Amino acid sequence: MQLFVSDLDKTLLRSDLSLGDYTKEIWNSFDRPLTIATARSYTGAKNLLRGLKLRYPMILLDGAMIADSEGNIILLNALDKETADAIIESVEKLFDERPLLVGYDEGVERFCYPKRLNIHQEELLQKYKNDKRVLGIDKLRGLAHNLKIVYLGDEATLTAIEKEIKKNFHVESKLAKDPYQDCHFLTFLHPRGDKAHALEKLEEIMETPKEAVTTFGDSHNDIGMFRRSGKAVAVANALDEVKRHADVVLEWSNDEDAVARYLAAL
Repeated sequence: MQLFVSDLDKTLLRSDLSLGDYTKEIWNSFDRPLTIATARSYTGAKNLLRGLKLRYPMILLDGAMIADSEGNIILLNALDKETADAIIESVEKLFDERPLLVGYDEGVERFCYPKRLNIHQEELLQKYKNDKRVLGIDKLRGLAHNLKIVYLGDEATLTAIEKEIKKNFHVESKLAKDPYQDCHFLTFLHPRGDKAHALEKLEEIMETPKEAVTTFGDSHNDIGMFRRSGKAVAVANALDEVKRHADVVLEWSNDEDAVARYLAAL
């Protein structure tokens, strides 16, 4: 059985975070297993994918979670509270930076932010007004299950933070240019909380060999998934480094329904 897995931002979604009618038509009529792998949470992904039929388990939060189409958790790779607290305290002490935190507490999805924000965090949080998941915390510390610890800022500072934390903690990290804001973001996750490890688990769930898996992506966090899959497909707007890891580079961008065009030709 074949399996097709697409990244969302700048891959399946258009640059304005919408879905084209053609993409909806092709996705909903596609006759083979088709799902997503995204840095977004279940709630965030579902809100953006209205109009798509989601039938299969989804890779969420950069691979820290796999959930079914109803949001039921199948896999959770989370940092424990002790580790999250130590990372947050270390960065605060050495760099005077505070993160955004995505996790689960008593079975509820949480997006926590510190009361003291930098300008990039302030800009991001404008998009989450009236979101009940979002909580402002005076002294931000870890939750029971911490899926993503995210810092926003300039590349030099985040590079220094990444080096310091990776030296002292066994965690996965992702440093990249933010696709929507003029800054970089640095994410710390569980050592198995990346798309590649999640894809390996998804292959087990779907009883699909990696040779039968096709993945679509555009950014650094898709490279591990590309290496794991039988066929890696980069959209035209993908980063050059991502294209170098692709088996196929499409002539269409995310704003031209690239993934749907590829699927329709199969």
